[in-house]
Amino acid sequence: MGQIGLFVKLLTAAASNAKTAKNASQGNYLSYILHLSPYKLSGVNLCPMASKGCAAACLNTAGRGRFKSVAAGRLRKSKLFLQDRPEFLRQLVKDLEAVLRKAAREASQPVVRLNGTSDIDWTAIKLPGGMNVFEAFPAIQFYDYTKVLRRLKPDLPPNYDLTFSKSETNEAEALEALRRGFNVAAVFEAKIALPTAYLGHEVIDGDSHDLRFTDVKGGVWVGLKAKGDAKRDTSGFVIKLDAAG
Repeated sequence: MGQIGLFVKLLTAAASNAKTAKNASQGNYLSYILHLSPYKLSGVNLCPMASKGCAAACLNTAGRGRFKSVAAGRLRKSKLFLQDRPEFLRQLVKDLEAVLRKAAREASQPVVRLNGTSDIDWTAIKLPGGMNVFEAFPAIQFYDYTKVLRRLKPDLPPNYDLTFSKSETNEAEALEALRRGFNVAAVFEAKIALPTAYLGHEVIDGDSHDLRFTDVKGGVWVGLKAKGDAKRDTSGFVIKLDAAG
């Protein structure tokens, strides 16, 4: 085992994240999340389609993410992913097996978000044995957000739910995702209520929980209120309804 791996436990309980902590209110779910260092903080861009507005408003520094020890832990995990992929995947398998055991003890549904602060195509990464994580752990419900349109495929694993994310630079891609029947998360300014519709598509409240796989499907906006640094956004990442009409 490499030295980086000695310090790593990859998954974090949802209760440690203000947004995913709300998942418990939706039913008997056991939720975990993987936080890596977003954008270029690890020296390699783990969010390949991140816009300037997205990077500036990233929730990486929200909640516990503002603590130096938490940021350092995310960086260690990222370095392990980049420098010793086999060890990272061995640890990920151990963590997921532990989640399954805990879920069985509690008679709960295990739920994992692998891209808490990254945008990695996990369908393309093979675990020891040749399967991807979704194939290897069919009893776990996985979900993520992405800004990479090509990841929105009709043949996604049945236990993997993807929601596209709108930024100030990808409106055309967001509308294409909606056309394909995928939901799209969009951040609206915090001082006013979410609209009921935007650009011809229904808007649902995405702030009450993070279990996007439970959302109504068919191409709706998942409305999120601006939080943290996003409240000061001037890039267009946050939608200003008075300007949007």
